[in-house]
Amino acid sequence: MTFTTRPELVGTHGMVASTHWLASQSGMAVLEAGGNAFDAAVAAGLVLDVVEPHLNGLGGDLPVIARLPGGTPFVVCGQGVAPAAATRERFAGLGLTHVPGTGLLAAVVPGAFGAWLELLRHGTWSFAEVARYAIGYARHGFPLVPRAAATIAATADHFRAH
Repeated sequence: MTFTTRPELVGTHGMVASTHWLASQSGMAVLEAGGNAFDAAVAAGLVLDVVEPHLNGLGGDLPVIARLPGGTPFVVCGQGVAPAAATRERFAGLGLTHVPGTGLLAAVVPGAFGAWLELLRHGTWSFAEVARYAIGYARHGFPLVPRAAATIAATADHFRAH
């Protein structure tokens, strides 16, 4: 075995990995309770929207490559599209030569939520069942990682102004 600073994780009933331990734990709880990988992915993703608001959100994008057991890989494109009114002429009328990189004018029609629902078509649980983990953390709280607090503080004035 090669030395690593990360623990080696081995699963006997599946494995869930994410950028936050509460999301991974929620996905594993779904697997252990009989849900499938699609159910676990949606539960973990919804928890990420709550516990890492600086990195995730239902108003964001969600590109997915997945595969049913024994099946062919498929893609769920949950990437947001530009609103119909976001035309070159509209931006020029606002005195802009480019689409801004941040703020309301840069926003797309959210794609993540629809993509989560599309993934659940392959799941075995209802939306309410997979969402209960995220709802629990939103309702009862969770330890906010320092980077989230720093990002919120760094962008607060911008969002207040715009």
